[in-house]
Order: sequence, then structure tokens, then C-alpha cells
Amino acid sequence: MAISEVADSLQSLTIDNEASSPLSATTQPDIEYHPNEENWKARTARRLAEDPSLPKSTLPAGFPTRLESPLVWEGKDWKDELEWVYNLTPEHLKEIDDAVHHFHGLSKPLGELSRSTFPLPTLAPILSTLAHALYTGRGFFVLRTIPVSSYSHEDNIIIYAGISSHVAPLRGVQDLNAGVLAHIKDLSKTHLAKTIGAPAYTTDKQVFHTDVGDIVALFALETAHEGGVSRISSSWRVYNELAETRPDLIKTLSEDWPFDGFGGDPPYTLRPLLFNHDSKIITQYARRSFTGFLGLPRSTSIPPITEAQAEALDTIHFLAEKYNLGLNFQKGDIQYINNLSIFHARDRFVDTPEKTRHLLRLWLRNEELAWKLPEKLEPIWKRLYYSAMPDEHRFPVEPEIRAASKGGAKY
Repeated sequence: MAISEVADSLQSLTIDNEASSPLSATTQPDIEYHPNEENWKARTARRLAEDPSLPKSTLPAGFPTRLESPLVWEGKDWKDELEWVYNLTPEHLKEIDDAVHHFHGLSKPLGELSRSTFPLPTLAPILSTLAHALYTGRGFFVLRTIPVSSYSHEDNIIIYAGISSHVAPLRGVQDLNAGVLAHIKDLSKTHLAKTIGAPAYTTDKQVFHTDVGDIVALFALETAHEGGVSRISSSWRVYNELAETRPDLIKTLSEDWPFDGFGGDPPYTLRPLLFNHDSKIITQYARRSFTGFLGLPRSTSIPPITEAQAEALDTIHFLAEKYNLGLNFQKGDIQYINNLSIFHARDRFVDTPEKTRHLLRLWLRNEELAWKLPEKLEPIWKRLYYSAMPDEHRFPVEPEIRAASKGGAKY
């Protein structure tokens, strides 16, 4: 259903720039981390009734009326997973195993994992081609499958970082003390709810969002007993629908929003969610920055979001859901997505002692292929990719909750 039809059917990481002025809203709208479709439709109907001209608004200056690119797709466009899955051959797996032994022989810290220290003679050119597809093609692929049960935790990390260095050599710092590897796993049974501020550490559904950085890579050490489907959606397809049916929401998304610092300094920062830069549309946001989650509720001492922003948040979620592709993520798979043009999400899941969902995450960048960044994102990227030397990088072997999911951190 087009957004402009809703009324008829019903009758809806921060940057370093210091926030300067409060926004116009005085109270936080009725919106939570988990989107409520009825509330979204009601809000949309109410706003369209108050101002029927919204769908006839003009786009912000310079924003395209339509994007044409392989990065514009719908889930139904993909008929066979072989279109995005690359199956590793026995020869490739032997090459990877040889690279593990080669790296151990160098006696170097894990931060020194690179194309040269983890050589893949025949697989490397294939990974280079797939890397181009991330930036200029469909924007995602899955590498299948690493025999994770045959390796130690540390060796699986070596394999993951080593292979990924051939896709995008730079690893982003995700946590304090130069932590470049994150564990995505339910920790709600071992940690108090008040210490968990992100759905990554629960079995909850994760709504559509982006991380930070160019490329998000996820490595499945184990999948859930039930559920936990990884979902992706083209933000460029979502943009096209908004540009056609609700250009006013494009304007809303391209204006400054109050990102919650959750107790940090400054307490909130301002930047857009949507950028038009160097002929690219870039979306960067996490919903919990505006709604809070579990142990990190939305701060009450900072400006609330507006009704227009609340509608925009729900709209991009439900449109992403409408056009999503569910990936058949298997144990040992590595999933790579273009974080600048693709939203990702996850279904709720159920673990058992025998099947406990456990993913590893890297935030990657390929400088040779990388898009130019809008000025307001540059401080984030500088901090991610250039704040620590490789030999300082930390790869935690066991799961831990990131500082940013506890509040008051920069990452």
C-alpha cells in the first residue's frame, strides 16, 4: 500500500558536533522501539488530514525524484539464493586452512590480519569481484560455508577477519579499548535487563536499521533453534517510494534529528538520517537512538522527536519490511551488506542449549571502492577506521556488551 493511501484505508551513533538548539516538539510522541502498525497508520492518517498537501510537497533541493541502480531492488526480485550465495569449494576451504597455519607461523597479533598475512591465491580475486558488487552491484552477498566446528574460537576469528580483509581491508573500532569484533548473542540470561540497551543481546526482533561504517559483515558461529531470520531491504527502493508518495518525509529525514547520547557528553547530538551526497543517497540511523530500548530508555532531558519524525521512523521501517529479503543464514556463513544502501533486521528467535544463536560482527571499509561521505558522517568514520593502529585492535573471544549499549559511549 502506498503511503498516500493510508488515510483512505483508515480515515502512521552519534557525531561530535555539539547540539545547539532544541527542536520544536515539546513532548515525545507515542512511539516505541518495536513499531506498532496501527499507531503508524493512525498517525499518518491524522497528519494527512491536518495537511492534505504533504504528498504534493517538493523534494529538498538536489534530491533525485527516482534512483536507478542495481542497488534498487525488492525481495521478490530474487528467485534463487544462488544469485547472492557464493559456495566455497573444497579447494577454497583448503586454501583458507593453509592461510590459518600461515598466519600462526608469523606470530603476529590478530590486528595484523590482512591480505598479505592471510593469503588466498585463488579465492582472493573472487572476493575482490564480490567486493565490487557490494559498492556498485546489488549490495550484498553470502559466503557459504566455513566448517566452524573444525576450528577453535580464535581460529574462527582469524578466518573471519582474514577472509574479510580481502573484501574490505579496514576494520572499524566498535567498542572501547579498540575492540573491532562484536558478538551478537542473547545475554539476557546472564546479564540484568538494566545493563542491556540494545536488542543485539536479546532474543527480541530487531527492527530495520543501519549500523555505522561502509560494510557490515556477520559470521554465523551458530544459528537459533527457531527463528532469527536475517532480513535485508534496499534503502534505495524505500527512498523511491517515499520520493513518489511522501516527499515531505524525505525532507523530514534530511533535517537534523536529536540523537540520544544516553548519558554521554553532550547529552544529545544533531544530524540528519538521510543524506544526498556525491550522487548517492545514504541513510544512517538506529531506531533506538530515538525511542530507547530496555535498559536504555529515551532520555527525558533532551528534545523529543516530532510527530513528523515519528511517522518517518515508522514509515521507513514498514516500507523496508514490505520490500525485504529473508536470507537463509546457515552455520558457517558470512554475510556482507552495504550498510550505506541496505537496511537490516532480524526476526525474534528461540535458543536451546544445543542451538544457541551466536554471530560475530565486523564493520569494514574498502578505501579503493568507498563512497564519498557527507561532512556530518566524517567524524564517525574517522573514529571507526582511523583511531587505532592495527596492532592495537582487540578481538574479544567471549561475548561482551558494547559500551554504546550501556550508555554514554561514543561507539
